[in-house]
Amino acid sequence: MKVDIWSDIMCPFCYIGKRNFENALDQFEHKDDIKIQWRSFQLAPELVTDPSKNAYDYLAEKKGWTLEYTKKIHSQLESSAREVGLVYNFDTAIPANSFNAHRLSHLAARHLVQGELEERLFRAYFTEGKNIDDTEVLVQLGVETGLPAEEIREMLQSDLYADQVSLDINMAQQVGVQGVPFFVIDNKYAVSGAQPSEVILEALQKTWHENKNELGSNPSEGTDNAACSTDGNC
Repeated sequence: MKVDIWSDIMCPFCYIGKRNFENALDQFEHKDDIKIQWRSFQLAPELVTDPSKNAYDYLAEKKGWTLEYTKKIHSQLESSAREVGLVYNFDTAIPANSFNAHRLSHLAARHLVQGELEERLFRAYFTEGKNIDDTEVLVQLGVETGLPAEEIREMLQSDLYADQVSLDINMAQQVGVQGVPFFVIDNKYAVSGAQPSEVILEALQKTWHENKNELGSNPSEGTDNAACSTDGNC
């Protein structure tokens, strides 16, 4: 059974949603039969990476909010993250265009370490304050997850996987993605937003049992909540 996950590295709900999905998967008795594919999505494709700013600065300017209000909104996100064991440091998070990070994710998929890289990218952005659009940072993160450094550099110096990133984004429009994270289970059911683990688990179980009834054997590869929407609202 396949699960496609549309997300963006800069989306705070996507990291929380990842944890909720993993918690659901740990409770799913057929988890070893699940194939996960991370798909690219950009909340701010026009964003110009600026290491001199942090997430508060970026959003205050983009939304026309005061810094005080921006920090108040994000304190709620920090609390939600802590509930699933994550640490968010928005005061050090560097607003960065995620296109190259998504390209790296496609390279990681070819090496069968996409899930590990997605986790590393999220932690680098939200917790460690790393610039996920910087070549040396991406090389470091890729190497930590088992990718060859030279292959990463060659990819970043070319347009390799750019088409795949664009294809994922176009596919999201066709599927009807209005916000991320967005989970599609075996092309049957969609779970939108950082839903609680029990909601995701229920969707996995339902799809599995329906496939089993339809096929007479193990299946082969196919409600909104907190999310970052396509207009950049989180």
